[in-house]
Amino acid sequence: MRKDLLQWLFAIVAGALFAAMLSVEPTQAREMVPFGGYFSPGTIVIKTRERWLYLVLGNGYAIRYPVGVGKAGQQWAGVAYIDGKYVAPDWMPPPSMRRDPYAPAYVIPGGSPQNPMGAAALTLTGGEYAIHGTNRPSSVGGFVSHGCIRMHNEDVVDLFARVTVGTPVVVAR
Repeated sequence: MRKDLLQWLFAIVAGALFAAMLSVEPTQAREMVPFGGYFSPGTIVIKTRERWLYLVLGNGYAIRYPVGVGKAGQQWAGVAYIDGKYVAPDWMPPPSMRRDPYAPAYVIPGGSPQNPMGAAALTLTGGEYAIHGTNRPSSVGGFVSHGCIRMHNEDVVDLFARVTVGTPVVVAR
């Protein structure tokens, strides 16, 4: 009986994962693309208007990831650096969000479905923003955040493995 139950559960989980993989549009998955510009290999370039994050590989190529970016009035541009890498980080709203009466006033533990940081986070110098995963994958590709860069969990895990603390991040509108 126990073996049958485990096989049944495995079949359901495998089916759900397969269905999720099929639902990703090819243009929404990370891909290697031609990329021009004067950025050093390893630099992260975020084009806010386009809602794409590029990890510059050099030789005219980059890995492109779809992202969610800041809502109108909550976008920013400039240069920052990755100053921390965290797996399943805890989250508490930053000071700028605490003015929102709907923002929680407590720490949400990593791994919780209510935690907006998803699977991993790359914090940026300045202390207010991060590049992070999300537990709301449908929000990726939109103008949805308070200034953070939101990625699919599988994409942020991939990016996390490719960059180090000190990686430059260029955000352009």
